[in-house]
Amino acid sequence: MSYSFFAMVSRMKYIDRWALMRNTENESLDSHSKEVAVIAHALALIGNKRFGKSYNADRAAVLGLYHDAHEIITGDMPTPVKYQNEDILIAFKAVENSANEKLLNKLPADLQDEFRDLLTENDDDLKPLVKAADKISALIKCIEERKAGNTEFKEAEIATRKRILETNLPEANVFIEEFLPAYEQTLDTL
Repeated sequence: MSYSFFAMVSRMKYIDRWALMRNTENESLDSHSKEVAVIAHALALIGNKRFGKSYNADRAAVLGLYHDAHEIITGDMPTPVKYQNEDILIAFKAVENSANEKLLNKLPADLQDEFRDLLTENDDDLKPLVKAADKISALIKCIEERKAGNTEFKEAEIATRKRILETNLPEANVFIEEFLPAYEQTLDTL
């Protein structure tokens, strides 16, 4: 029997993010997910080294890779639309869950439970790290657009930075303080 889960996951490269915004450079779901994985891994390591946590950093990275896999089916729902009101958010969460089930059904039965945990982010201790990594990735996109002269992301940058700080996640604060400034630099000054 043939299963199409990984062929579907491979299609992440065709899903564009930030559809309502004028972009100087398109960002695919694939590149976003890789960046979230890298940042989630870093946040877990920061937590372990600086705050005495015992996060599974490798697991955080894998969760980051799959955190938006449902968007292969749903597309990227813009944040202002998704969080406009509670009814829309509840309805969209149901759509996400349905999309995740469709993806899981594209796997053999013996692998579905393993991937269910990845698609639904059931790791309570790692979920805040992945969510923070997702927001940090969005902030990086805003910074890159601003640096390219695109003012379209100005309000998104302010709001995203505020949402990250409101998480009160010390790992995210360290990343913002110690690593985010480098994203303002040019290649020659890195």
